[in-house]
Amino acid sequence: MVVKLAAEQHRPSRQDGEQSRERLLRAGLALFAQQGFAKTSTREIAESAQTNIAAISYYFGDKAGLYRAVFFESQGSPEDDVARYTDPDLTLEQALRSLYASFLEPLKHGDMARQCMKLHAREMIEPTGLWEEEISTGIRPMHDALVSVLCRHFGITTLDTDVQRLAVCIAGLGVHMHVGREVTDVIAPTLNNQADSLDLWADRLVMYAMAMVLAEDQRRRTHSQPGATQDDV
Repeated sequence: MVVKLAAEQHRPSRQDGEQSRERLLRAGLALFAQQGFAKTSTREIAESAQTNIAAISYYFGDKAGLYRAVFFESQGSPEDDVARYTDPDLTLEQALRSLYASFLEPLKHGDMARQCMKLHAREMIEPTGLWEEEISTGIRPMHDALVSVLCRHFGITTLDTDVQRLAVCIAGLGVHMHVGREVTDVIAPTLNNQADSLDLWADRLVMYAMAMVLAEDQRRRTHSQPGATQDDV
């Protein structure tokens, strides 16, 4: 009994375990983003996380399991993001603001957002199979949800290519906040270095997106008028 109690006394608490797992995720994110999956060893990750290699097996199974957790857990839940802007009671402006919040909120975490972007870029260049899954389980549902919001706004039930095109352009504004962040910081550093920069970006992105929707709405109205020609579109 004394031996058992002594062992329990030194057993890591649940909180210690959660902290170890979190350290492994953060270390894995930094190293995978910098070096890629193949060139990153479990020993490097364990040393960076200040834990032992066995912890990787315990929490994630193996390096591939850790990589998968880093890739998907670091970006949140697509279902939660979609639910934020698909409520039919939201106005279009409210829906767009919620959409862009899903792009902008991760940027509040600074280096972590940059590492996630680098990790996704590496996965596209050095694929392990997760990028295809990301498209099917994350990107496509978000695109389809935005298309549904736009169809509801235009009052149409039959999807057409112009709604798809508009959805890509609207989402592209948010994507560029991540993909082009390092370039923007060089060519226009004042856009991102203020305390309220992201709040201002949120306002402007919604405004620009609403302008695109208005332009498409006007194009559709012109195109639907009797006697309209292709030159009018």
